[in-house]
Amino acid sequence: MQRRIFGTGATAVVLGLLIPLAGCGGSDNSADDSGTLRLVAAEYGDNQATSSKAYWDKVTADFTTANPDIKVQVQLLPWADIDREVSRMVKAGNAPDMALMGSYSDFAAQGKLYSADELLSVAAEANFLQPLAEAGSVGNTLYGLPWVASSRLLFYNQGLFKQAGVSEPPKNWSDLKADAKALKDKGVKYPYALPLGPEEAHAEAMIWELSNGGGYADSSGNYNLASDQNIQTFHWLKDNLVTPGLTGPVPPSRLNRADAFAAFVRGEVGMLNGYPQLLHEARAKGIDVRTAAMPVSDTIGSGDNPPTVGVADWMMAFKQNGKRAEIGKFLDFVYQDQNLSEFANRYHLLPSTVSASRNPSGGGLDSNDQFFLTALRGAQLYPVNDPSWVTVSDTIKRNIGRAVEPNGDAKAVLEEIAAKANEATRKH
Repeated sequence: MQRRIFGTGATAVVLGLLIPLAGCGGSDNSADDSGTLRLVAAEYGDNQATSSKAYWDKVTADFTTANPDIKVQVQLLPWADIDREVSRMVKAGNAPDMALMGSYSDFAAQGKLYSADELLSVAAEANFLQPLAEAGSVGNTLYGLPWVASSRLLFYNQGLFKQAGVSEPPKNWSDLKADAKALKDKGVKYPYALPLGPEEAHAEAMIWELSNGGGYADSSGNYNLASDQNIQTFHWLKDNLVTPGLTGPVPPSRLNRADAFAAFVRGEVGMLNGYPQLLHEARAKGIDVRTAAMPVSDTIGSGDNPPTVGVADWMMAFKQNGKRAEIGKFLDFVYQDQNLSEFANRYHLLPSTVSASRNPSGGGLDSNDQFFLTALRGAQLYPVNDPSWVTVSDTIKRNIGRAVEPNGDAKAVLEEIAAKANEATRKH
């Protein structure tokens, strides 16, 4: 199987870690009624006030008003549990009709999902943003319907930049190193926050690799984790940022994304890679946040623009209960511009369709989010259309930070990760 780089690992786009909510949840067997669809969805909120429950209560009620013979029951699960729980349901022969989560390809590989052309009109299927449609496809068939998405940009604290005498964002790695040194000289705690801890190290790693002409795959779409460019990237990070102490007091291998973001909101970080939700949170705390494209390595021409990293979450429909027509009606409804935009705007994420991104009557986009949408249009996503990606990404997350440790050997670490990825690929 080709390992197309287009895919996603956005299971951690937001940090919803709630238990299933009363009134919106239910047991595995609570949807026996043939007129009821069951959707198991990840919880995007981090407290009762921000829970996804209010959204799903409204959209399902509106749908049933328009389609009185079809009810929709939504069960919310934490991000930490949903992949495991949905897999358990499917294995037990009790698949939900739909699931909204961070991966889909293992179910597609097992032949358990309806394809988009079995559910949606041609116009609706063609409405997905192109990088997301490619990420949701196995071969040329779309199985993972993109729901909400994001992209990553370099964030910098303009107030700290002014204090350090830095007048503009870095354009290449040498600029970034010089800016980080200026920030450190002014006492900034994390001149550049480099979260290579196990929470989401695969995102930070891919951002840096792409900016040096590398990445997770070669031009044929096969894994190429230990490429010369990738090895060079981690040598540079260790020698130019980590060893000189420009990444802060916490070793990158132990710095998780959430902790780096929290430090940015506290005003302790000069630069890091972030997504729209962090932008809104930091500005709400009075941080003068600016964004820029990720700086490129000095070996890449100034006119080259490597792709950014994009992330997305996926809606999928299971064949097991044979409710294709009912599912199709619900998806047509929930993907209407107004409904999709309402969800995306609630969490400062990007809607997955062209029309919802452009249509102000559907909610449109916050002006600050337009920069992320532009980046998303040319983004590369994780290879979630490869069934082995769940294993490969976990291997990257748990090991890549060792490449920049004091005794770390970038070549040895990357070759070890590549060997484990090849093993996982053979098993699929």
